[in-house]
Amino acid sequence: MTFRFVNVAGRSAVLDADDNWFDLERITGGTVSADPMLALADGAALQAASVKLSTATPDGTLATARLGAPVPRPRNCFAVGLNYSNHAAESGMALPEQPLVFTKFPSCVVGPDEEVSLSSATADWEVELVVVIGTPGRHIPSNRAWDHIVGITIGQDLSDRALQFAAKPPHFDLGKSRDGYGPLGPVMVSTDSVANPDDLALTCDINGRRVQDDRTSNLIFTVPVLVAYLSGIMTLVAGDIIFTGTPAGVGMSTGTFLRPGDVIVSTIEGIGTLTTHCVA
Repeated sequence: MTFRFVNVAGRSAVLDADDNWFDLERITGGTVSADPMLALADGAALQAASVKLSTATPDGTLATARLGAPVPRPRNCFAVGLNYSNHAAESGMALPEQPLVFTKFPSCVVGPDEEVSLSSATADWEVELVVVIGTPGRHIPSNRAWDHIVGITIGQDLSDRALQFAAKPPHFDLGKSRDGYGPLGPVMVSTDSVANPDDLALTCDINGRRVQDDRTSNLIFTVPVLVAYLSGIMTLVAGDIIFTGTPAGVGMSTGTFLRPGDVIVSTIEGIGTLTTHCVA
């Protein structure tokens, strides 16, 4: 049973086909926690709750809900650089021989439709598929990786390029972790909600202009490879998230950066659309 998971004003909820939302603690009689971080640890319970929606009374509609990040407090927030060959090319960098992993500090995570302070004149966009660990594991084989993922969502790996390249080697972590530089959402969907989670279209528009357009099937290091690689180094736990990389079309390649008033619209097939508003 597929599910669509949302964070409504800090409480875990699921959506039906008509975009009505249902408080998970209420419809499960307390079996599923109101805390999104605890709720997303049990994908089977989310699937079971979704079965009940046809006979349950909704708590509201998605259109009027105040949504937070579906994963509001990840323990680890991994990100992967240069994971599309066309992005490596536009950056003038060689293709990595192993995953180029860095950290976005979890404090940067915000939800959909948020206003994000740009904090500098060199803020850049990067649409990315984000995977959410559900079942903990260490040394997870790549052919079992999707079994450990509770869902997928949309992320923007916003980047302050001046800060990122202020030192040698670059400050990937700091440059990508300013307050608000990790928008997520609006929903997290179960992996069986899409026909092929390894092949999803993703796009990014700035003020209605298409700047990125690719498919996750073009990842250099696929989601299973990334999960196997990271779990070979440390135990992955429920709520850990992985920004899987961005394709070509970032602003740095042309010297074009975000400005106050810009609206970023990030879309991934089968998940939805994440909107981010840039402010001074």
